This record gives sequence, structure tokens and C-alpha cells, in this order.
Amino acid sequence: MKVATALRKGRKATPELATLAVDEAMAKAGLEVARTILLYLTSNFAQDPEPAILAAARAGNCLQVTGCTTLGVFTEEDWILDAPAAAVMVFGGDDCPIPAADTDAAWRLTLAAPSAIETAWLREPVRRFGGVSGDATGKGPYKVWSGSRIVGAGRAELAFPAHGMRIGASRGIFALSPPAPARLQGHEVLDIDRLPALVHLARHLPADLADDAGFPLHLLMAGITWGDTETAFAEGRYHLFPLLAIDLEARRVTLANALEDEVHLFWAMRRPDAAERDMAATLDHLRIANAAPRFGLCFPCIGRGPSFYGGSDRDTALITRCFPSMPLLGFYGNGEIAHADGHNQLLQYSTVLALYHDHV
Repeated sequence: MKVATALRKGRKATPELATLAVDEAMAKAGLEVARTILLYLTSNFAQDPEPAILAAARAGNCLQVTGCTTLGVFTEEDWILDAPAAAVMVFGGDDCPIPAADTDAAWRLTLAAPSAIETAWLREPVRRFGGVSGDATGKGPYKVWSGSRIVGAGRAELAFPAHGMRIGASRGIFALSPPAPARLQGHEVLDIDRLPALVHLARHLPADLADDAGFPLHLLMAGITWGDTETAFAEGRYHLFPLLAIDLEARRVTLANALEDEVHLFWAMRRPDAAERDMAATLDHLRIANAAPRFGLCFPCIGRGPSFYGGSDRDTALITRCFPSMPLLGFYGNGEIAHADGHNQLLQYSTVLALYHDHV
């Protein structure tokens, strides 16, 4: 397999950006004809990405162009937000990814628009990894394509050889409390461990955040576990839900999702230092001694990107530091897809990383 990436930005969202990116990647890989092209375009292209898609297909002499429009894109060289840009990864030679409908391969790269996420589809018995191409609101004119054509259903999948893929997810949160029995009523958390929900949360906040007037709702989340509560956090057996509001009078907490009546719940906080440590641990878990990955595909939440880290993307910096010569392609989205604990999950505020090795 021959693989290379390229990233081009400009003042306007023109097809030429896609052409230049594919030309550069093809030259790096030593290819005249690509078998598969992954093309990510920033949201500046979202209204009409087709000219750029066709330009990429012509530049690579390849009809298998798959990708999406998204908030921001990156390669191993740089990341770009808030500017027209095209990021590509070209594949040539053997063992290239192919349309998922043509194979029963074990790993499927999945790209989805916000409106295309369905529970039944997510639970299908195939192993998926990838990202959702929406913005922070879960809306917007985001599009997905496969075979160089816009996909009306809003989902596209590529199958990768099962023998070489290693997938990890960095959740990047700091647990403020252990899982405890909780009662819920729709979106409302009533009580936890027999304490009013807000009282329980306040008792577990760091001292500098425990003031009622300073609840950092944008950084706080509720984790709902399943299975053994003693090991659920360490093994990643939990779903995270943002906090929408607090009710000081009723001492309740409102979550973004309606949940079951009785669950085990823990409070968590998004912190840059915790996210960076978790990303480092994820890389350690994925690393294979004396074997460098052939390429990497990365899907961080926009809430986990440069703005979260104070202007620099520490996740991609860690990846490139760990694997300095590895082609890397990714985009910032509004949801991450990973297979864990026997089923596919839709994550939030996470970074999903897939590494491909020629021989494992």
C-alpha cells in the first residue's frame, strides 16, 4: 500500500484547492493513479462541494472519492479552522480501502451527517470507527460523499483490511465522583446516593468551582455506567451526557438527554490536562513495539480541538510526536464513532484514532 496526505487552504472555496491537495499527495506517494481518495472539505464548501469532489477525482484518476464537509481539517503537517481548505489522503497499491458494500471486512470507516445517525444502524453487527460531520449545534448544511457522488442518506463507509487496524478512543475526562445509584425523571436527575442531585454535584466539585454562581456547565457531564461499576470507568463502559441547567430551588440537575428511571451515575469534568494524559495513554495502548503505523485516521470532537487546548491541538501534537513520519488525516466534528465493549458507540468530546500497520 502507498499512502500520503496533503493539505491546502485558500481565500475562497474553489475546486482548485482539492486539485492541488490531491496533486501534492499523489507526488508524495509516487502514484499516477489512486485507488481510493479520502477528501475532507471545510464547511465553506458545504453548500456545493461537488465541483471540488470531481476535481479531486480527476486529479487522482480515481472515481472512489469518499469524504465530507466539516468544521475543520488537519493532516500531520497542520490544522485549519475558519478558512477554506481541503485535506486529502490518497491510497495506491494493495490492501487499499474499498466501499464497505463490497466486502464483509471487520473495520468500517464511517462518515455521517448529523441527521443520519440512527440507533438501529449504529447497532448493526459490524465494527465502525469515524466521525459526525456537523457543527457544535448538530445542524448545518453538511454533506457526505462516496464514489465521487453526494450520498443522500448522509452516510458513507469504507472497509479497511481487518488484520492491520488498531482503534482507540480517548474520552479525555476527569471523574469527579465514583458511580452511585441515581434516580432520574426524564431529563432531570433527582438524587444520587440518597442526596439531592445538586448537593451531590456540589460536594464533588473542585474547591475553586463549588460556588453556586460559578457552576461551569459547559465543562461538566454526567456519566452513566453499565456492567461492573468498580471497573466501568477504567474500561470505558459509560455514556456521557452534557449538563443543561441546574435548579437551585429544587436542587436538581437537567441533562441533555432523557434517561432511564434508575441508573448508576458519576459526575465528570472536561479538563485539558486530563484530556492530554488520556490521549497519551491511548497512544501507549495502540503502540506496537518495533512497528511503525503505515497511516492514521483521527476524529476529534470540535469541543476537544484547539479552542479547548488554548489555541493548539495537543492531541494531534502528541500523535505526530509519537509517530513523526506517519501520514495522518482527520477532521473536527460533532460526534465520534468507536467500537467498544462489543458494540458501536456514539461518543462526545472524545478523540477516536485508528492506526493501520502493514504487519501485526
